[in-house]
Amino acid sequence: MTDAWSALTGKFRSKDSVDYTLLWGLIALGVTGVAMIYSATREPLLNAGYNPHYYLERQALFVVIGIVAMYVISLIDYRRLEILATPLYVCALLGLAGVFLLGQSALGAQRWYNLGFVQVQPSEFTVLILILAVATYCQRRPEGLAMYDVVRILVMGGVPLLMIVLQPDLGTSIIIILTVAAMMVVAGVPPRFMSFLAVAGSAAVAAAVYLKLLHKYQIDRFISFFHQNSTDPNLQRLIYEVNNAKSAIGSGGVRGAGLFHGLQTVLGYVPEQRTDFIFTAIGEQLGFIGSSLIITLLAFVAFRMFMIGKNAKDTMGRVLCLGVFIFFSFSCFENIGMTMGIMPVTGIPLPFLSYGGSAALVFFCAGGLVLSVSRRTSN
Repeated sequence: MTDAWSALTGKFRSKDSVDYTLLWGLIALGVTGVAMIYSATREPLLNAGYNPHYYLERQALFVVIGIVAMYVISLIDYRRLEILATPLYVCALLGLAGVFLLGQSALGAQRWYNLGFVQVQPSEFTVLILILAVATYCQRRPEGLAMYDVVRILVMGGVPLLMIVLQPDLGTSIIIILTVAAMMVVAGVPPRFMSFLAVAGSAAVAAAVYLKLLHKYQIDRFISFFHQNSTDPNLQRLIYEVNNAKSAIGSGGVRGAGLFHGLQTVLGYVPEQRTDFIFTAIGEQLGFIGSSLIITLLAFVAFRMFMIGKNAKDTMGRVLCLGVFIFFSFSCFENIGMTMGIMPVTGIPLPFLSYGGSAALVFFCAGGLVLSVSRRTSN
């Protein structure tokens, strides 16, 4: 057992070589998320006669498990994970396929496994596994990616992407496309070929809309984004959600109403406020100052991920960190943007701050991978 662990961890200078600024930044986000989820859910649960600590206790458990997983992963030499990339990728595909047979439906989508005490969303784990698989493949091509390699990466990302689109899960699909594209650029794919892929991808999206391969509610979300003042009754529900979200954030003013306060939050005017729309509770209760501090913390974590990737000693480290950086950064931008009406509603959680066991574990594990790279940048 000791020999196996030593083989996985490899050699590194000492525990002091880890990027502590990123480590504590990730922990601070997790703790802040627990506090904000509790603040957003305590009063509504009390008013409904339920245990006011229900979401607090569950999210705190998710965060503790996530921090432990992050630390363990940070000890493992990321280069030794190459042997696990293919088995994990196959497990991800099986998990996505199984959702169609055993998954639970909710809000018009079938993308979760209900394990009783927790719901597991395999598509979120698939993004991280795909990042590891692509980084591993690029590491095996130190001379650069040939056309054959590009096709293989596209197929590698396209198979899970198709299954996720069918669930349907548009937000995760967009993340996969952006993440894989960015990783290919870092791996050395020529810009002209990426431009061709961008045009081809845009044409594919247009064809999907024209052929009605996307669900109506997904199309309505994009239409409502461009027509936020529309009186069309089919779009009013989505516009109503976004308008309430913007109203909640705006009502916070400079200093906010304070934790456990705020009319929109306490009365539950904003749907899914503990998950997709958690930033509305942050904006209403902490105001401009508190929201700015949290955004600054998110930006700092993203910056450290980018810098660790930039300083990585090999292709796998660079591609891996860049993939996590895009995954994390776009999730933050999209989630906060949709609550402000500057991005369409896609159901992407806010990393470390939205309620959910799958999301918490995935982002902490992603942070662990980047910390693993930081431990070995000078070896």
